Amino acid sequence: MSPLRDGFVVWFTGLSGAGKSTIAARLEVALRQHAVAVYSVDGDEIRRGLNRDLGYTDEDRVESIRRISELARILVSAGLVVIVAAISPFAEGRQRARSLFAEGAFIEVHVDTPLEVAEARDTKGLYRAAREGRLLNFTGIDSPYEAPTSPEVRVGVQHSPEAAVADIVGALVSRGLLGPS
Repeated sequence: MSPLRDGFVVWFTGLSGAGKSTIAARLEVALRQHAVAVYSVDGDEIRRGLNRDLGYTDEDRVESIRRISELARILVSAGLVVIVAAISPFAEGRQRARSLFAEGAFIEVHVDTPLEVAEARDTKGLYRAAREGRLLNFTGIDSPYEAPTSPEVRVGVQHSPEAAVADIVGALVSRGLLGPS
């Protein structure tokens, strides 16, 4: 399996605790095993560095996705396959991100996990803090998450991480972004 075009981006979106980072990490491993030059951008990691000056207001979230989009654009222009795992709560922000890439070079993956499932997986205690009013503007609680209406790939709780990766790789192959195995 090898890229048939210069770089492209696989953009994971979904609630906190949906499984974006888990699936993205496994996709990265799968692509590397097939000699694909790949770089992963995780929203939590970016928040600790590049976006450490941003909070959780709607305006800050828009700016966060703008910065991540620009970083992904730069890396894609260098010929890398870029995996982004970020909540990206607003449809307009994801559309702006998509507009930075050539037609077909932005693959949106919606990790469609119900709020109650994401909340049950809350290893960081974020949902609890939001419900108790200690964390304001938390996506899914007091800040909206605008789910994609037609992502290129939709995976959910019925998918194991391995099955999700298989579906994503299949979508990349069917779109001519990767050669068949």
